[in-house]
Parts: sequence; C-alpha cells; structure tokens
Amino acid sequence: MKTERPYRFIISGGGTGGHIYPAIAIANEIKARFSDAQILFVGAKGKMEMKKVPEAGYKIIGLWISGFQRRISIDNLYFPFKVLFSYVAANRIIKRFKPDAVIGVGGYASGPIMLAASSRKVPSMIQEQNSYAGLTNKRLGKKVERICVAYEHMERYFPKEKIVITGNPVRKDILNVEEKRERALKHFDLKPDKMTILVLGGSLGARTINNSIVKQLRQIVDAGVQLIWQTGKFYHEEMVAKAKGLNLENIRILEFIREMDLAYAAGDVVISRAGALSISELCLVGRPVIFVPSPNVAEDHQTKNAKALIDKNAAVLVRDVVAEQRLVTESLALLKDEKRKVQLAGNIKQLAKPNATEDIVNELMNIIK
Repeated sequence: MKTERPYRFIISGGGTGGHIYPAIAIANEIKARFSDAQILFVGAKGKMEMKKVPEAGYKIIGLWISGFQRRISIDNLYFPFKVLFSYVAANRIIKRFKPDAVIGVGGYASGPIMLAASSRKVPSMIQEQNSYAGLTNKRLGKKVERICVAYEHMERYFPKEKIVITGNPVRKDILNVEEKRERALKHFDLKPDKMTILVLGGSLGARTINNSIVKQLRQIVDAGVQLIWQTGKFYHEEMVAKAKGLNLENIRILEFIREMDLAYAAGDVVISRAGALSISELCLVGRPVIFVPSPNVAEDHQTKNAKALIDKNAAVLVRDVVAEQRLVTESLALLKDEKRKVQLAGNIKQLAKPNATEDIVNELMNIIK
C-alpha cells in the first residue's frame, strides 16, 4: 500500500535501443503521474543504457554482467562470476533503495535485479517487446507478478494468468501523422504530386537494406518516385559516394532522421527492419510496410515479429537473403498498387496500441496495490 513517502521504482534492462527507449517511456509516464516519484535504472556496465538513460535525466547504476556467448569465448569463463557478483550487487541495491516495485524490460542486465527483487518479495513485472520472448524474460516469467506483452500467443513462453497485452511504449509525436503531411513534404523538400518511399535501417544502419537500395537506385530514379533514405551513420559516406552520377533531385540520403513523425508523414510506403519498437511505431502510423528482418539477432526474433503481422495481411515480407534482388522491385510494385496499399495500411493500423505506456503503468500500480 502507498505510504507517505514518494513512490520508488527500479527499472532494469537494456543492451539495445529496443529495450532502453520503452524503459525511458515508462519512467516518463511514472513521473507524469507522480512528480515526486524516485526512479533508479539498473543496466550493464559499458552498454548504451549507461549513456542514454542519464541523457534522459535519470540515474543509472551499472552491473558487471554480460550474456553467455553462444560461440567459444574466453568471456564465458567469467560468466558464472559475473552472475554471482551482479546478484550480490543487485541485492545491495534493493536493500538500499527500497523500491515499491521493480520493472524489467529485457536484456541480461535485468536478470540479477529481478531475481533479487523476487527473493525479497518486492512486487515485480516484466515488459516483453518481441513476439519471441528473450531468454532473460522467459526465465523471470514464473517469478514476477505481471507480464506486459505486445503480441498474442505469448502463453508459449509465460504463465497465461500473468499476461496482459498492452503493446509497446512509443513516442507520442507519431500520433496523427496524416495531419503533418504538408509540413513533412516541405521539410524534406519533396513534391506533393510524387509518391515517396521511406527507407529505415536504424540509427546505425542496415547493410542489406542499404546495398539493396544503392544497387537499384537507378530503377527508383527512372520510376520518378521520391526517396527518403536513412542510411545510418556507418554507411552514409559509402552510400553517398556510390549514388554519385545519378540524378538525385528526388532522393534524400540522410545519415539519421530526428523528425521521425515527419518522415512517417511523408512516406507512402515504408521499408524497415522488424525490431519490436519499429513495428509498434509503424502500427500507429498506419503506413504500408515492407519488412526486411535482420537475421543477425537472437533466435531470429525479427522474422517472428514480422510474421505476426504478415499472418494478418498487415505487411509485406522480403527476406534478407533475397533483398538485393527483390526489395526495390517489390517496393515500386506496392507503390503503384493503391488497393493493396489501402488494405495493408488499414490492417496494420488495427494492431496499434496507442495507450501502451499508460496501460503498462496501470498494471504496475495494480501490482503494488
């Protein structure tokens, strides 16, 4: 029950933006409701959460923890010691901070703190972003009070009675992007009488998607369509150099897009990887999407994420191995097929969960009470 002191919450996890940004969104919603709430993040030393969380204005403690390498690695010799050391440190954090509840968002950093919370009878919950549950979350599922998920059929991984379908937290500025279309076209200096393909490979970039676009860029130019192409910082210079010599009047090659709401508003068809956060945003945006799942992720979970939408006729799938041959051709065909675009956009929009963050915090408060 609520005492006179402000609420205290620990949010744990990280490793990737797909874990970190939902965690920050949950923290922001807690602070919006309880301005005096104290929130402590727990991550893994050396991982991106140690930078991103303080940038968002929250304190974070890093544990000496990493995942078990599936390949032969000397790092695996340290793994048992890291687990034990981190569990002891996590118990110390719980004892000192005295949280009302602990939330795990996935990634190996959440394991020790969630286990420590469970052993000390602190109310706890996890938020699983993907359609295929991560190893850490699967192991924690039996110990926590509530499991917030974004996909159906997650009882394959978790106790059914603990599951609540909330969706994934996403940024609020992507709601109602239709109203921003005119401003979006002006922002990217594009013409309203031409159709636009939006290509997203993440902030770092996706080599297969970039290679697929640059190898068939002449086909896009000849089709007279517009292109907003986020290459990611690792590939930007290379892609700009390879595009030289072509008529780039309708092509915008960008390292990173900050104004994602405007990018979504300008795009008539979107090409994207199939990370959980990207999918949740694209459902809200309601644009026809072609997913190119990354094969370089644990348990091929991006393909599983994408297939959850493909099975509902809510998106198109182009596998990574055939993307260089098929991606641009499929994109141009979809761009011309008005009936298919309307169908896909309508179906993906039905899967949107615009109140995900609020619903997750509601569940959090329920387990405290």
